[in-house]
Amino acid sequence: MVSNAQFLPTNSSALLVVNSKIPLVLVLDNVRSLYNVGAILRTAEAAGIEEVILSGLTPAPPRTEIDKTSLGALKTLKCRYVRDFKSEALSYLEKGYTLAALEQTETSINPFEYTIPFPLVLVVGHEREGVQSEILTLCSLHLELPMLGTSVHSLNVSTATGIALYECLRQFCYHK
Repeated sequence: MVSNAQFLPTNSSALLVVNSKIPLVLVLDNVRSLYNVGAILRTAEAAGIEEVILSGLTPAPPRTEIDKTSLGALKTLKCRYVRDFKSEALSYLEKGYTLAALEQTETSINPFEYTIPFPLVLVVGHEREGVQSEILTLCSLHLELPMLGTSVHSLNVSTATGIALYECLRQFCYHK
């Protein structure tokens, strides 16, 4: 369990930053399930990211299903809705953020074998269709979680997002 100290020394002499935000903006691009949205918001708040942007067809709070699965994350997590993320993406690029998509593409790389750049905008997409192509083309980095099973070729968007966020947290806090 992590205390509320500002910095905690670790065995590796790295610093774990607590009560600070990771310079990471998470974008939910057409994630349709209310329960996935709520679960992702909960995970995003727990990982200490800067902000969540809900975009396109992604449902926005207040919704009972989102409130139930997010378990109060919206009390402290910065979250907003934009109809079309494309103009927002350009704004983040101008601010020096790297745009990354969590998506299976021909150029995607394993985030566990790559040094993730910060500040970062991480885009996750629709449960079946993934990130919209016009958003995907703006992303200079495509990240893909390794799938070692023989019959399952993808994870639930909430599960995949949680894994990716915690890899970002690990790299930001322990590999500066």
